[in-house]
Amino acid sequence: MDLKEIRIKLDEIDTQMESLFEERMRLCGEVAEYKLATGKAVYDPEREAEKIKALTGMANGAFNKQAVGELFLQMMTLSRRYQYQTMAERTKRPDLGFRPVKELDIKGKRVAFQGLFGAYGHAAAMGFFGGDADIYHVKRFEDLMEEVQEGRADFGVLPIENSSAGAVTDNYDLLVRYPNFIVAEIFIPVNHFLLGTQDAELQDVETVYAHPQALMQSSEYLNARRSWRQVSMENNAVAAKKVQEDGDKRQAAVASETAGALYGLKPLAGPINNSRDNTTRFLILSKEPVYREGAEKLSLCFELPHTSGSLYNILGNFIFNHVNMRMIESRPIPGRSWEYRFFVDIEGNLEDAGVMNALFGIMREAKNVKILGNY
Repeated sequence: MDLKEIRIKLDEIDTQMESLFEERMRLCGEVAEYKLATGKAVYDPEREAEKIKALTGMANGAFNKQAVGELFLQMMTLSRRYQYQTMAERTKRPDLGFRPVKELDIKGKRVAFQGLFGAYGHAAAMGFFGGDADIYHVKRFEDLMEEVQEGRADFGVLPIENSSAGAVTDNYDLLVRYPNFIVAEIFIPVNHFLLGTQDAELQDVETVYAHPQALMQSSEYLNARRSWRQVSMENNAVAAKKVQEDGDKRQAAVASETAGALYGLKPLAGPINNSRDNTTRFLILSKEPVYREGAEKLSLCFELPHTSGSLYNILGNFIFNHVNMRMIESRPIPGRSWEYRFFVDIEGNLEDAGVMNALFGIMREAKNVKILGNY
């Protein structure tokens, strides 16, 4: 056969396959009705595994066996998505415990951030809450989460990712461990300056103090000065305060101009960060599960076993419901080898039907699903 004849045959087969697929999906709708009536779970992994094993056994050749397995895995995934959608339309939406509000009440509230005054966390708190807020600092990020959880702070400001250094991975774990919720976010531009004592000059510097991320973000400038010793500190404001307290012109800190002014240091060079388009994303946390009615982003996490197709199956819930995913981050689950917790940001609101349908499916297939916030 020539190419034209082959394509005609392919079109005939595709037409038959499309018709059979629609008939299969109609039957899947009847399966959903049965499961609604009996309370039977949609996802039956043992049944699916047996079915795929039987179908691949019918195929000839290694390539066809794998291809048939992939084809029917996709078809079964679509079947589940359709069943979840049918069931979500016929059942009452689950109460996720969140309450919509017109606007966040932020005026005059107590706000905690990690570090010292002059840190970027301080700038984020000032930028979001303004000068009327009672802003104070704590030593550790875990202290911040406890302040919010126990009600000593109305809100907390937590860094979660940087445009050049990536995720603050340990803080993702804190979002799971503490019953606090994301209610907003703010992006703070990062401009690192080399700060010294008032009597210092650039040629006097021998030791530079900063948070490890700041050292990494300024590596091109700092590594070019091979005689300088780089010392990690818990944050940049602590580094600036140390240089101020020691009063040694051989010491310098990498921090913001605001921190320099606060601790009486002068800029010796800057900005020195590698990328001028450097921004840190901070989360605004509350112990109250509220969300603004116009919220456009939703964060959640869930756990999955380290098995073939588990993540693909879960993400299919977003694809099928036309929900756009903005970010995904994975973290190993402590004490459970080869199992992972995934953090996902999606576009949408808890009032959106597509978002709720996607969550409906995820909550039935993943473990320990937690809605971190809608904001």
